[in-house]
Amino acid sequence: MSQKNETVVLALALLLTAGIAGIGMWWFANSSGAKFGNTITENQKNGSNLSTAERISFGEKIFTPGDVTPAKKEAVQSIGDKNYENAIAKLTAALKLKQNDPEALIYLNNARIGSSKSYTIFASVPMGTDPNTALEILRGIAQAQNEINASGGIQAVPLKVGIANDDDNPEISQQIATTLVKNPQVLGVVGPYSSDTTLAAGAIYTSGQLVAISPTSTSVKISNFSRYVFRTIPSDFMAARSLANYMVKTLQKKNAVVFFNSQSNYSQSLKSEFVSSVSLEGGQVPSEFDLSKADFSAAKSIEQATKQGSEVLMLAADNETLDKALQVVQVNQKRLTLLGGDVAYTVKTLEVGKEQATGMLVAVPWHIDSDPKSDFPQKSRQLWGGDVSWRTALAYDATNAFIAALKGNPTRSGVQQALSSPSFSTIGASGTIRFLPSGDRNAPVQLVKIVSGNRSRTGYDFEPISQIDLVNQKQILVKP
Repeated sequence: MSQKNETVVLALALLLTAGIAGIGMWWFANSSGAKFGNTITENQKNGSNLSTAERISFGEKIFTPGDVTPAKKEAVQSIGDKNYENAIAKLTAALKLKQNDPEALIYLNNARIGSSKSYTIFASVPMGTDPNTALEILRGIAQAQNEINASGGIQAVPLKVGIANDDDNPEISQQIATTLVKNPQVLGVVGPYSSDTTLAAGAIYTSGQLVAISPTSTSVKISNFSRYVFRTIPSDFMAARSLANYMVKTLQKKNAVVFFNSQSNYSQSLKSEFVSSVSLEGGQVPSEFDLSKADFSAAKSIEQATKQGSEVLMLAADNETLDKALQVVQVNQKRLTLLGGDVAYTVKTLEVGKEQATGMLVAVPWHIDSDPKSDFPQKSRQLWGGDVSWRTALAYDATNAFIAALKGNPTRSGVQQALSSPSFSTIGASGTIRFLPSGDRNAPVQLVKIVSGNRSRTGYDFEPISQIDLVNQKQILVKP
């Protein structure tokens, strides 16, 4: 490619990336506006100024950004005043105006409980720094809470959910963990979001013997990290094995190049596992390119990879380097086959990659069309008014794991023992939930491919690969 063409392609990629409006793959995933609705969320602009108490709520604070309806504002005030009847009425009205607000649904269920006996868990989410992701996670938690309480509760005891805004900051998550550990009523935590934050907070949860189940942290460092840290998302080991297996067995390609971020635990983990898995499958990865380097050049990297005989580009980018990875997609011009980790499973990939990204294979923990027998997609559509993401599904699974564990022995030790038992099993959005001794979810990943389509409103969609293509994947599932 000429220097002139390279410059044009990179410029277009940067313009496209900068122009992303963040509409989200699902119509409500980014429904919040730019400004915040009350004092707490105004302070989130300088999140480090918030005290731990200001980061925790059962319904007394509004964390969700965007315009807040008068009904929701009044409901939050009523919960603070313990006027639960008025809170119930106002939150019911607020949800009619904004159906897809999980914070409002959680607060509504909490208001219905009032001062009655309940079992308490917390959601630790990055509401201040990544509200759209936080809302996706909260939808799964809210749906599980709503279902169990509507059916009579856990052995007739309802589930109460608190929300903690950790900003996906390891230090802040540790402060929140310290506070939650000291509260004997808290029996479990769904979260944190990223692997680095989960590892940081996990040390505190372990010392306090409080179970945390992350629906989104994939680093292999979390495996066997603690008897009190679990996850409902398969580890990077599973994603890497699936991609490497498909690359060698189905695509019949053995030479790959990897793009990753050396500053990210997740990216480093996925890269290392992929390199090892390709080697085990009889292939090789002669080159690795660090997207975080200041002098990184997509064009030069691809030129070098091509000269070395690479047939496949593996994008192990994290959120911070996804834009650079999408430059690689643009410059590649479909010459080398594309693979990617779950960070690439976003509407931005479809919007920026467009035709250059078609055919790209991505390892994801769940796809809404992957299990025709599951009733979760239909129930979630009815509740939220649209399709939900994998983060919602796996947060739903984490909450259901807590619900199942609490049915036996509703104590912290009882929850830990239940989840650790070889016989533990319950049904979630993504199939059966059971854990390995390492704390990992015992489940395969789903491989999806970018194709032309209209679901995302970009002209392109992620669709599950055919079952025929998955024949070789069955052997990857770890036996308990």
